[in-house]
Amino acid sequence: MSQSAEVDASTGAPTVTSALPGFEVVARIRRLLVVGVLAALGYAAFMSASKGFCPGGVSDGGFIDAAGNPTDVAPTCVNLTLRPSPLILAAIAVIVFWALTRVLRRAVDVPSAIRIVDRAAAAIVILVVASVVISQVWFALIPLTDWDGTGTFFYPFPFGSVDMQTSPMQVS
Repeated sequence: MSQSAEVDASTGAPTVTSALPGFEVVARIRRLLVVGVLAALGYAAFMSASKGFCPGGVSDGGFIDAAGNPTDVAPTCVNLTLRPSPLILAAIAVIVFWALTRVLRRAVDVPSAIRIVDRAAAAIVILVVASVVISQVWFALIPLTDWDGTGTFFYPFPFGSVDMQTSPMQVS
């Protein structure tokens, strides 16, 4: 197998050619895998957020509930944590395997195989960017200050996962 380095006239960057038939497809598949791994890592990195709220407060020797009335029971506080959804990570893997299967079954030449792999890489990037934006905006818009100690919230499923923890207010 021989390799030679040439220079691309349009970019001036070195290009590598190989005697292996279909090396362009293999190179694009490698790029698809790199895009998939980097997208998964980026998704995990940008999908972390948290916020909390305690309705009520502390008064002289007791507590105040959300309505401002004195009470002996500590108000319940809520803490929400945004995490990556395993469904999005699984979707990235499904897109990669779908593209490889489609190349094996449907591609009749190198350009059609490259087109399939490039579209899969674009789909992964679009999925991850949309999931991060939707989850972060949705999480930011959860009306946490309206929480009265009961009920739940509508979370950005399947784009992100939210953990809700409640606990009594701690007096320090």
